[in-house]
Amino acid sequence: MPAPEITLQLGARPEAVRDAGELQELAAEVYAAPPYRQSEPDAARFAGRLAVQQRQPGFALAEARHGGYLVGFALGMPLRPSTSWWRDLTTPLPDEVTTERPGRTFALAELVVRAAWRRQGIGQDLHDLILSGRREERATATVRPAAAAAQRAARDWGWQKVARTQDPEDPAAPVLDVLVRTLPGGRA
Repeated sequence: MPAPEITLQLGARPEAVRDAGELQELAAEVYAAPPYRQSEPDAARFAGRLAVQQRQPGFALAEARHGGYLVGFALGMPLRPSTSWWRDLTTPLPDEVTTERPGRTFALAELVVRAAWRRQGIGQDLHDLILSGRREERATATVRPAAAAAQRAARDWGWQKVARTQDPEDPAAPVLDVLVRTLPGGRA
Protein backbone atom coordinates (compact mmCIF):
# COMPACT_ATOMS: atom_id res chain seq x y z
CA MET A 1 0.00 0.00 0.00
CA PRO A 2 1.53 3.32 -1.00
CA ALA A 3 2.20 6.04 1.55
CA PRO A 4 -0.66 8.57 1.87
CA GLU A 5 -1.12 10.71 -1.22
CA ILE A 6 1.45 8.73 -3.20
CA THR A 7 0.53 7.45 -6.64
CA LEU A 8 2.42 4.62 -8.24
CA GLN A 9 2.63 4.09 -11.97
CA LEU A 10 4.30 1.41 -14.06
CA GLY A 11 5.23 2.18 -17.64
CA ALA A 12 7.22 0.73 -20.48
CA ARG A 13 9.37 2.44 -23.01
CA PRO A 14 9.15 4.82 -24.82
CA GLU A 15 6.32 6.55 -22.97
CA ALA A 16 7.79 5.66 -19.56
CA VAL A 17 10.63 8.13 -19.70
CA ARG A 18 8.82 11.36 -20.42
CA ASP A 19 11.43 13.49 -18.73
CA ALA A 20 14.79 11.79 -18.32
CA GLY A 21 16.05 14.99 -16.68
CA GLU A 22 13.66 14.48 -13.79
CA LEU A 23 15.02 10.98 -13.19
CA GLN A 24 18.60 12.25 -13.48
CA GLU A 25 17.95 15.01 -10.94
CA LEU A 26 16.57 12.53 -8.42
CA ALA A 27 19.45 10.11 -9.03
CA ALA A 28 21.97 12.95 -8.57
CA GLU A 29 20.30 13.91 -5.28
CA VAL A 30 20.43 10.33 -3.97
CA TYR A 31 23.97 9.71 -5.21
CA ALA A 32 25.21 12.91 -3.53
CA ALA A 33 24.58 11.38 -0.08
CA PRO A 34 26.37 8.53 1.71
CA PRO A 35 27.18 5.80 0.90
CA TYR A 36 27.46 7.14 -2.65
CA ARG A 37 29.17 10.45 -1.97
CA GLN A 38 32.59 8.84 -2.14
CA SER A 39 32.07 8.10 -5.83
CA GLU A 40 30.69 11.28 -7.39
CA PRO A 41 30.70 9.84 -10.94
CA ASP A 42 27.63 7.75 -10.01
CA ALA A 43 25.22 10.52 -11.07
CA ALA A 44 27.03 11.02 -14.37
CA ARG A 45 27.10 7.26 -14.95
CA PHE A 46 23.35 7.14 -14.33
CA ALA A 47 22.60 9.41 -17.30
CA GLY A 48 24.62 7.21 -19.63
CA ARG A 49 23.09 4.01 -18.30
CA LEU A 50 19.56 5.41 -18.59
CA ALA A 51 20.10 6.38 -22.23
CA VAL A 52 21.07 2.79 -23.05
CA GLN A 53 18.63 1.01 -20.73
CA GLN A 54 15.49 2.80 -21.90
CA ARG A 55 16.12 1.52 -25.44
CA GLN A 56 16.29 -2.12 -24.31
CA PRO A 57 13.36 -4.40 -25.15
CA GLY A 58 11.28 -4.94 -22.02
CA PHE A 59 12.50 -1.78 -20.25
CA ALA A 60 10.19 -0.92 -17.34
CA LEU A 61 9.91 2.15 -15.11
CA ALA A 62 7.91 2.41 -11.89
CA GLU A 63 7.38 5.89 -10.47
CA ALA A 64 6.13 7.14 -7.11
CA ARG A 65 4.72 10.66 -7.12
CA HIS A 66 3.20 13.03 -4.62
CA GLY A 67 1.03 15.11 -6.89
CA GLY A 68 3.33 15.74 -9.83
CA TYR A 69 6.48 15.57 -7.69
CA LEU A 70 8.70 12.53 -8.30
CA VAL A 71 9.62 11.01 -4.92
CA GLY A 72 11.10 7.73 -6.16
CA PHE A 73 11.50 5.35 -9.06
CA ALA A 74 12.64 1.88 -9.99
CA LEU A 75 13.74 0.79 -13.43
CA GLY A 76 15.03 -2.31 -15.10
CA MET A 77 15.02 -4.55 -18.13
CA PRO A 78 15.43 -8.21 -19.06
CA LEU A 79 19.01 -9.37 -19.55
CA ARG A 80 19.89 -10.51 -23.04
CA PRO A 81 21.94 -13.66 -23.72
CA SER A 82 24.90 -11.42 -24.66
CA THR A 83 24.71 -9.39 -21.41
CA SER A 84 27.82 -8.10 -19.66
CA TRP A 85 26.01 -8.23 -16.27
CA TRP A 86 28.06 -11.20 -15.02
CA ARG A 87 31.37 -10.23 -16.64
CA ASP A 88 33.21 -8.39 -13.85
CA LEU A 89 32.53 -10.67 -10.90
CA THR A 90 35.34 -10.70 -8.35
CA THR A 91 34.83 -14.46 -7.89
CA PRO A 92 33.58 -16.59 -10.78
CA LEU A 93 30.18 -18.24 -10.56
CA PRO A 94 29.15 -21.49 -12.27
CA ASP A 95 27.79 -21.25 -15.80
CA GLU A 96 24.34 -22.39 -14.61
CA VAL A 97 24.12 -19.09 -12.69
CA THR A 98 25.57 -16.73 -15.30
CA THR A 99 24.31 -18.13 -18.59
CA GLU A 100 21.41 -16.06 -19.87
CA ARG A 101 18.67 -16.95 -22.30
CA PRO A 102 15.58 -14.97 -23.30
CA GLY A 103 13.14 -14.77 -20.39
CA ARG A 104 15.55 -15.88 -17.70
CA THR A 105 16.55 -12.73 -15.76
CA PHE A 106 15.12 -9.27 -15.13
CA ALA A 107 17.74 -6.75 -13.94
CA LEU A 108 16.46 -4.27 -11.37
CA ALA A 109 18.94 -1.57 -12.35
CA GLU A 110 17.79 1.31 -10.09
CA LEU A 111 15.60 1.78 -7.04
CA VAL A 112 15.82 5.24 -5.47
CA VAL A 113 13.63 7.23 -3.09
CA ARG A 114 14.20 10.81 -1.94
CA ALA A 115 15.60 10.93 1.60
CA ALA A 116 12.62 12.85 2.99
CA TRP A 117 10.23 10.18 1.68
CA ARG A 118 12.03 7.08 2.98
CA ARG A 119 10.73 4.77 5.73
CA GLN A 120 7.17 5.02 4.41
CA GLY A 121 7.15 1.83 2.35
CA ILE A 122 7.62 3.62 -0.96
CA GLY A 123 10.78 1.68 -1.83
CA GLN A 124 9.04 -1.63 -1.24
CA ASP A 125 5.98 -0.47 -3.20
CA LEU A 126 8.20 0.45 -6.17
CA HIS A 127 10.10 -2.83 -5.84
CA ASP A 128 6.92 -4.88 -5.75
CA LEU A 129 5.32 -2.94 -8.61
CA ILE A 130 8.22 -3.27 -11.03
CA LEU A 131 8.63 -7.00 -10.28
CA SER A 132 4.93 -7.85 -10.24
CA GLY A 133 3.79 -9.74 -13.27
CA ARG A 134 7.30 -10.26 -14.60
CA ARG A 135 7.52 -13.47 -16.61
CA GLU A 136 11.26 -13.99 -16.08
CA GLU A 137 12.40 -16.81 -13.80
CA ARG A 138 14.48 -14.55 -11.57
CA ALA A 139 15.64 -11.02 -10.96
CA THR A 140 19.09 -9.63 -10.25
CA ALA A 141 20.25 -6.36 -8.73
CA THR A 142 23.38 -4.79 -7.29
CA VAL A 143 23.72 -3.03 -3.95
CA ARG A 144 26.70 -1.37 -2.33
CA PRO A 145 27.92 -3.30 0.70
CA ALA A 146 27.91 -0.05 2.73
CA ALA A 147 24.26 0.72 1.90
CA ALA A 148 22.97 -0.83 5.15
CA ALA A 149 19.31 0.13 4.69
CA ALA A 150 19.25 -1.17 1.11
CA GLN A 151 21.00 -4.36 2.18
CA ARG A 152 18.41 -4.94 4.96
CA ALA A 153 15.53 -4.24 2.61
CA ALA A 154 16.91 -6.62 -0.01
CA ARG A 155 17.18 -9.44 2.53
CA ASP A 156 13.65 -8.73 3.77
CA TRP A 157 12.34 -8.80 0.19
CA GLY A 158 13.88 -12.20 -0.58
CA TRP A 159 17.14 -11.28 -2.34
CA GLN A 160 20.28 -13.36 -1.82
CA LYS A 161 23.87 -12.29 -2.41
CA VAL A 162 25.59 -14.51 -4.97
CA ALA A 163 28.76 -12.54 -5.77
CA ARG A 164 30.51 -9.18 -5.86
CA THR A 165 31.41 -7.17 -8.91
CA GLN A 166 33.73 -4.30 -9.77
CA ASP A 167 34.78 -2.91 -13.12
CA PRO A 168 38.48 -3.81 -13.43
CA GLU A 169 38.99 -1.08 -16.05
CA ASP A 170 37.75 1.73 -13.79
CA PRO A 171 39.57 2.18 -10.47
CA ALA A 172 36.84 4.59 -9.32
CA ALA A 173 34.10 2.03 -9.91
CA PRO A 174 32.39 0.88 -6.72
CA VAL A 175 32.38 -2.65 -5.41
CA LEU A 176 28.81 -3.99 -5.53
CA ASP A 177 27.07 -7.02 -4.11
CA VAL A 178 25.24 -8.97 -6.83
CA LEU A 179 21.85 -10.18 -5.63
CA VAL A 180 19.40 -12.67 -7.12
CA ARG A 181 15.85 -13.70 -6.25
CA THR A 182 13.27 -15.98 -7.80
CA LEU A 183 10.25 -14.28 -9.33
CA PRO A 184 6.82 -15.70 -8.51
CA GLY A 185 5.50 -15.35 -12.06
CA GLY A 186 8.57 -16.96 -13.61
CA ARG A 187 8.56 -20.17 -15.54
CA ALA A 188 11.30 -21.81 -13.41
